[in-house]
Amino acid sequence: MAIPGQKPKPHIQAVREGTFRPDRNSEGATFAPLSPVEPDWSELLPGVGSDDVRVKAADVWARTIPALVHSAGLTDPQRETAIEYCVTVARLWQAERELSRTGLVVETERGNVKSPWVTIAGQYRSHFRSLVGELGLSPASATRITPPESGGADDDGIFD
Repeated sequence: MAIPGQKPKPHIQAVREGTFRPDRNSEGATFAPLSPVEPDWSELLPGVGSDDVRVKAADVWARTIPALVHSAGLTDPQRETAIEYCVTVARLWQAERELSRTGLVVETERGNVKSPWVTIAGQYRSHFRSLVGELGLSPASATRITPPESGGADDDGIFD
């Protein structure tokens, strides 16, 4: 069951903003300041038909993950969330391309029905929205992330 109310700020963000209170904020887990390592997309997404998905996932990684390392302090132990984001974006683009090729309605032996790609795209879009909020990638969620200050005394050198 979800906890009601606003999502808590990361500990380091509360410290940087000067709003940390031990009675209200938890330090939570701290991770080693290692940058996430890009996965081998051919191992993660095998198969001949997945070439375009691998290329898109790698492109999303190259454009997004370095920015998240810098802006949100993303570390290697958190890379699975980053990988999930890249795969979700790539699969959503794949579903949208298939919808463009086949249309929203497909003809079957039972008549015209909604394309299965509509359902797939909807599910990936829903997952995309949750990951975007989690990672601070939408304009609204980005306002909740305070970039780490390089070399500041309050961040224990984690983001130097």
